[in-house]
Amino acid sequence: MAQRIAIVDSGGANIASLLYALRRLQTEAILTTDADTIKSAERVILPGVGAAKDAMQRLRENDLVDVIRELTQPVLGICLGMQLLADASEEEDVDCLGIIPGVAAKLPADSNYPVPNMGWCPINKRCNHELLEGVDNGTHFYFLHSYALPLSAFTLADAVHAQPFSAAVGRDNFIATQFHPERSSAAGSRLLESFLRLPA
Repeated sequence: MAQRIAIVDSGGANIASLLYALRRLQTEAILTTDADTIKSAERVILPGVGAAKDAMQRLRENDLVDVIRELTQPVLGICLGMQLLADASEEEDVDCLGIIPGVAAKLPADSNYPVPNMGWCPINKRCNHELLEGVDNGTHFYFLHSYALPLSAFTLADAVHAQPFSAAVGRDNFIATQFHPERSSAAGSRLLESFLRLPA
């Protein structure tokens, strides 16, 4: 399953585990901010952990905003990377890439549902998408986030914290997960493998 995979370096902290997860699938990836490398890759992953404002600033400094918007190969956003694909984030009121409609909002918190949402949560598929092939309803994935996209016509799967939110979204060649597949054991590996098999 060797492919040219570009991981966009947006300053995320989950890069080592992502690279390791891909290596287990016999796939090497390069962490890069080089526009030509990203445009020529067979697959592109936009990961991220941290604040949307800092990540968007990093993308702008490397002139990658329009590069990402114009990609035609499969693109996978992970965690913060999912929110970066959206219109905006309420965290520091930052405009994002505007590829998948929606605004990331802070999760509501109460005594039963602390924020950040950290740990294993089941997902519910809302459609049959190739990314979720072989993933059953109720499959648990690992989440670590304080902001999330609301449910919309682009929601592929949802999960529930204090209320439902988008666990996976998709529009055209852009797909994204709020959870971390690279930290989600066998289910996450299966999802990454499905991403690597998406038609280019």
